[in-house]
Amino acid sequence: MPRTPHSRPVLAGLTALTLAAPGAAAAQWTASDDNSSWGLDVSLILEGVYYNELSHGISDPAGFDDGHDHGHDHGHGHDHGFDDGFNLGHSELVFEANLGDLFDGVLMLGFDDSDVEVEEAYLTTRALPGGFQIKAGKFLSDIGYINSRHVHDWDFVDRPLVNEYLFGDHGLQETGVQATWVAPTETYTQLGIELLQGDDSFIPYQGSGGSHTTNAGDEINSSFSNVSGPRLITAFAKFGPDLGPDHAAQFGISGGYARTWQQETEHGSGLEEWDGDAWFAGLDAVYKYSSGRAYGHGDWRVQGEYFYREIDVDYQRRQDQTTIADNAVGSSKAKQDGLYLQAVYGFAPRWEAGLRAEALGLTNDGLPGNERDQNRVRQFATPSFGTSYRHSAQVTFRPVEPVFLRAQLSQNDFIDDDGHRDRGLEFMLQLNVALGAHGAHRF
Repeated sequence: MPRTPHSRPVLAGLTALTLAAPGAAAAQWTASDDNSSWGLDVSLILEGVYYNELSHGISDPAGFDDGHDHGHDHGHGHDHGFDDGFNLGHSELVFEANLGDLFDGVLMLGFDDSDVEVEEAYLTTRALPGGFQIKAGKFLSDIGYINSRHVHDWDFVDRPLVNEYLFGDHGLQETGVQATWVAPTETYTQLGIELLQGDDSFIPYQGSGGSHTTNAGDEINSSFSNVSGPRLITAFAKFGPDLGPDHAAQFGISGGYARTWQQETEHGSGLEEWDGDAWFAGLDAVYKYSSGRAYGHGDWRVQGEYFYREIDVDYQRRQDQTTIADNAVGSSKAKQDGLYLQAVYGFAPRWEAGLRAEALGLTNDGLPGNERDQNRVRQFATPSFGTSYRHSAQVTFRPVEPVFLRAQLSQNDFIDDDGHRDRGLEFMLQLNVALGAHGAHRF
């Protein structure tokens, strides 16, 4: 995004956090000559989270175990690995620069107390004619609404279940190329398409054939073919009608097709493989009202999304270099969806409260196993699971614009693979501080 140039270097002061976050510094640096102008902005976003599991329930919704590590080995399932007590949450170090009127460049490093990851690293064109723009690199997809937003832009501590369990812990985040076009009309209309590598997120892609050594010590050659990227194609459209100075809305539709969906799991001395394709489609809508009063008092935000996913794959169980006898091959489709609806209201200057309701697996037909019943008859029926729900409430205080303190209470009404339902209650207190240069928030 464009940045305002500065005439001299600026060094920001040091700021300390007391809630599971270290001190930090931010700096801006610019340079120019007669032929070019470019600048580098650095920002640091720090997050601390206090987590308390008030009552324990089912950790993961039934049917949604497609290889995403939701628990990060901490045993809390969907809660992103928070331990009871104080946690260094998801923090980010962001570098943003521009090369005159040609490109914007962004590098975003995400980190917690044990890992550092390149979350986004991309270039975006600034001067293509006719409303076109190209983005290339690693980035969050623009499907839906919340997928492309980072933690500090959310209205709740955690991302919606449908986004997490259909697209992964970090949403749909891939390497590839995106092309968008904004129509020259009074009503905002944007169309976009993305060609993505398809290594993570929506596709648990395994890559080349190769071999696999089982727990029993047998080496089994995988039958997967090495399909080159891009393996995932997405498209989206966003529309923003003109509702006047105090009201704003955006409606979106998006979808994607994965031409390769591959996954393997080990059972005993054999290997179970799934190989096929998948697609998804979704709708999203956002409405915002500005009261014109100080510090967000009286403002409204209403937001919702729905996504449906279908996976069409062939099953094969392999053992000792060969396919298991009696034609252990079958085809199956997994059909799953989810939605959420949330609203946030500024009930006082610098204070807001929000409610969110979620449903995951309204349609919840998973991938079957290939087992024998007590009569040694092979079963290949598609299992159908129940719907899981979550309800959350939050209160947020913003003492100054780059800082917010958020308290959230969530009730998880999850169902497990055996049809048992149990409720859990969790409390989170989040402190988020943005230091240094930070661009304006997106709609």
